[in-house]
Amino acid sequence: MTDSDRAWFVLAKARLDTASLRSLLEQYGSAERVAALSGRELKNSGLSDTARKAISNPDEEAIAKDLEWLSGSDNYTVHPESEFWPDLFLELTDAPTLLYLRGKPETLHLPALAIVGSRNPTRGGVLNAYEFARHLAASGFCIVSGLAQGIDTAAHKGALDANARTVAVLGHGIDRVYPAANHELAHRIAAEGALISEYPLGTHPRKDHFPERNRLISGLSLGTLVVEAAKRSGSLISARLAAEQGREVFAIPGSIHNALSRGCHQLIRQGAKLVESADDIVGELGPLVAHLMQNSGRRSLEPAAHAATAPQHDAEYEKLLAALGHDPATVDELAGQSGLTIGQVSSMLLILELEGQIEALNSGQYARIGSSSRHERERARRADVSF
Repeated sequence: MTDSDRAWFVLAKARLDTASLRSLLEQYGSAERVAALSGRELKNSGLSDTARKAISNPDEEAIAKDLEWLSGSDNYTVHPESEFWPDLFLELTDAPTLLYLRGKPETLHLPALAIVGSRNPTRGGVLNAYEFARHLAASGFCIVSGLAQGIDTAAHKGALDANARTVAVLGHGIDRVYPAANHELAHRIAAEGALISEYPLGTHPRKDHFPERNRLISGLSLGTLVVEAAKRSGSLISARLAAEQGREVFAIPGSIHNALSRGCHQLIRQGAKLVESADDIVGELGPLVAHLMQNSGRRSLEPAAHAATAPQHDAEYEKLLAALGHDPATVDELAGQSGLTIGQVSSMLLILELEGQIEALNSGQYARIGSSSRHERERARRADVSF
């Protein structure tokens, strides 16, 4: 823990809007300097009385609890000065000041797709969410959702069963799990991906928090897929926010007799892309992944703590293909053998799949097309996923 950690907790509790925070950081250079501003300097900053008071007289008891939490295993904070801050957040006008994160922070740099939908879906909706998530996760996407019952739960499970990453954006403090039925799933997500929240420790779930956190679900993602949603649904809020953020919106059509299809049909009429298979999404977002990797002006897609940078030339692709060899392999295995980071490997595999050089197997492994025998690939497809 550092003075910077404390400073970011102070600024988070001041609830600064994104424009004010960015202006202060540009003017003073760091969170530590902003948090140390005198009363006169703060008065001239244009901040509200409430924000100025929160900075000049911070809640030391709450900050002490934050720092104690931060000392725990696999607990992190992510903020604009952090190496883990998502590049897509730079495009948001209402980005959070700070995220509490439990799990693997590098997960935030993977190309992501949000999957959202009804808390009370049909059996077909659950199956669609699970299978789309599993296929897309195996194709290199991190699946982002909200840990709610129904479609969210199915999406997280689909990603995990593909031996891939998933992020759950919470509508309450990071030290709580809601709904309680997802307690085991939350721990599994923290072990394999990340739980994140912008809310202070101890914050209870509140009805207004869930629409508010939806902007982060869509904001982390290149696109948002709505599986099932009624005409009045929080999932439609996520879709609207995604469109406002310049992200792609996808929707799965359904029966005209299913009330939970009406929200999706409404989105399609408004311009959302109708999808019938996960490959429709892979084909649509593949070019955006390549663009994101090649044009990240501020930093690599992976944390600076890892020496490698996002692939800029053929040498790293050759290294990855050499590591893949003739036998199917998982992302983790390829990262270990190639020396590349998991985020780089996932993004590169997605591009190679779009180019037709490799294929994603149902086991969560990848294989070169034509490099392994049909028997080996079919055996890999049937293999159980192990964790």
